[in-house]
Amino acid sequence: MTNSPASATQNQTLLDALNRCVAACEHCATACLGEEHVQHMTDCIRLDRDCADICALVARLVARGSEHAKHLIKECIEVCTKCANECAKHNHPHCQQCAAACRACAEACQQYAG
Repeated sequence: MTNSPASATQNQTLLDALNRCVAACEHCATACLGEEHVQHMTDCIRLDRDCADICALVARLVARGSEHAKHLIKECIEVCTKCANECAKHNHPHCQQCAAACRACAEACQQYAG
């Protein structure tokens, strides 16, 4: 990875999307635990947690310019897409907001990966 101005802007766009996704997934998982029928939310909660973790890891790797970021971004895209699809199944506002953040993150990762 290079530290040219163009890549710094691209990195910041990606970092912003990753961090928004982490926050949305953490919020969604916590809110799901408070839902009346929490047993129906287990897949959502699990994916929220996995997505938050992979996004946080990728953000740290991108921020430090790690050569390992590029191949982990592919996994991040997959997990974000799965999380978005699961959250989209639920009508709760926190799930819909999470789905949107996950989709935006997957798109930012895809643009970064080329």
